[in-house]
Amino acid sequence: MTRTLDRDAPQPLWSQLLEDLRARLDGGEFTDTFPGEHSLVDEYGVSRHTVREALRRLRADGVVTSSRGRTSRVSGPAEIEQPLGTLYSLFASVEATGRTQRSVVRALEVVADAVVAERLGLEASTPLLYLERLRLAGDEPLALDRVWLPAELAEPLLEADFTATALYAELAERCGVRLTGGAEHIRAVVPTSAERGLLGVPGDVAAFAIERTGYIGDRPVEWRHTLVRGDRFAVNAEFSGRAGYSLGVSAAGRR
Repeated sequence: MTRTLDRDAPQPLWSQLLEDLRARLDGGEFTDTFPGEHSLVDEYGVSRHTVREALRRLRADGVVTSSRGRTSRVSGPAEIEQPLGTLYSLFASVEATGRTQRSVVRALEVVADAVVAERLGLEASTPLLYLERLRLAGDEPLALDRVWLPAELAEPLLEADFTATALYAELAERCGVRLTGGAEHIRAVVPTSAERGLLGVPGDVAAFAIERTGYIGDRPVEWRHTLVRGDRFAVNAEFSGRAGYSLGVSAAGRR
């Protein structure tokens, strides 16, 4: 079936296409799959540039998601919820949704990093255990996670298999260390081309950069930098006159 856009209207063709696709989505179409560029070009009789601009707007609004080598699809409801203000585990948050959490371990070694050591209140040359993982929820990339800990505490973690286990669980079991608190800073960033490739996101999708310092009592023992796909997460807040604000992070779905 060919659908026609009004080429004489003042509204750009990409805007008309975007409006029509939104109407079809609201009407319940595309529940299983979302048409690709070529299909939309043929169906609407427009250029690929027109289709790409409409799809870019849908992706930017979190309505449609796509990744390298995969067809676009309609974003589902919220999949993962992570409360802020608690010492949460991304591993546990993913597992709680029924999805399999696994990681591609990109680095597990002892390093020296003067900048991180200073953040942990250590001498610049202090050995640090460094763990870098690409975190996946199911088969899809979710986050790029980098963490540093004092090697004197965390060196037994060099023997751990982090492809399907949580850092905090291994830290407690192998090292007898349990974090008691932490502080986080969250901001929106534009991933580098290398980070986009790892996370499987197009160039017009931003990400959340989450920087965490984990503590045992008053002592900082963890510095973590996590880059989370912005098309899958959103910051939300609940508030009341009695309790004030309660913040959280959840996967982005259709609004």
